Amino acid sequence: RASITEALRGEDVKITDLPAGKQALDALRKNQFDCMVLGSTLRDMTAIDLIKKIVQAETASELPIVIYETDPPSGSARDKLRKLAEVAVLKSARTLEAVLEETTLFLHQTVNELPTDKREQLLAAIHGATPDFTGKKVLIVDDDIRNIFALTGALEQHGITVLNAENGKDGLETLKNNPDIDVVLMDIMMPELDGYDTIRIIRGLQEFKDLPIIAVTAKAMKGDREKCIEAGASDYISKPVNIEQLLSLLRVGLAK
Repeated sequence: RASITEALRGEDVKITDLPAGKQALDALRKNQFDCMVLGSTLRDMTAIDLIKKIVQAETASELPIVIYETDPPSGSARDKLRKLAEVAVLKSARTLEAVLEETTLFLHQTVNELPTDKREQLLAAIHGATPDFTGKKVLIVDDDIRNIFALTGALEQHGITVLNAENGKDGLETLKNNPDIDVVLMDIMMPELDGYDTIRIIRGLQEFKDLPIIAVTAKAMKGDREKCIEAGASDYISKPVNIEQLLSLLRVGLAK
């Protein structure tokens, strides 16, 4: 908790650090927050109970919440979180890096946009070095070869191996033939089998139920995120793709 607080603290970021759920609810009633980082264990209630209370409170029902879980949740807890994710903006993180990436994304920053000293402190506290994508494998599914070309060039500069497919059907085939793929970038607007349906099919395959999938939408539209998450995407990004934001999303996906 101290590492997250210190790394994010800055001139334009104010942090309230509380140990219990009741205190958090009181603070939410009295103040406006842009994001919440929630530990899986609290002094007076479970994280799930706190999220339920937040959802019920109209003043904070749309508050983005990042849940920091060092251990995977039980089956029943996972099911409850999935249901809550339908009515709340929830993201789960298993590492400090993922927590910080998710938080800075919600605050409309990337780690690279943090002050230099804070960024170096953050990276040193987490893993001692700049994240290394070398050897990671990303599948891009997009019917526009120009998008594939541009993203492939950008990702390969960071040591990422890129596979591609120009439609949902070929994307599924490529994924099945390469089960070691680490992340999928899925264009949503494709003919025949669109991105939503392709993601749903992937989530129906046991071996890929937890595979990070980043949906790529044509432009930022209200409701896009909800539709993508409902289909099974881990996160989404809109075109034109900001490479730094994409790298932040990849760090989150690869850190889980």
